[in-house]
Amino acid sequence: MKTDTHPTYYKEAKITCACGNEFVVGSTKEKIDIELCHLCHPFYTGQQKLVDTAGVVDKFKARMAKSEAKKDSNRSKREKLQAKGKAKAKTTKPSTEK
Repeated sequence: MKTDTHPTYYKEAKITCACGNEFVVGSTKEKIDIELCHLCHPFYTGQQKLVDTAGVVDKFKARMAKSEAKKDSNRSKREKLQAKGKAKAKTTKPSTEK
């Protein structure tokens, strides 16, 4: 087997948070700087802000309603053109003269 394949393990690695909290854990790095910990993370402190999903849903519904209205207007235009084409075809008789 090869020797020295694993990194050095520090049983008392020092973790330092941006909020100033420090604690000790086992790690392959001797010192670790982090941005959030359990004392300053919004989820754990109860200061979490909820995203207003109702506004997003309302915007989506408005967009879908607008899209459906556009489809309906295009459908009615298409039907009018088809009806006009059928009426024209009925009035025009093929000539049988030779």
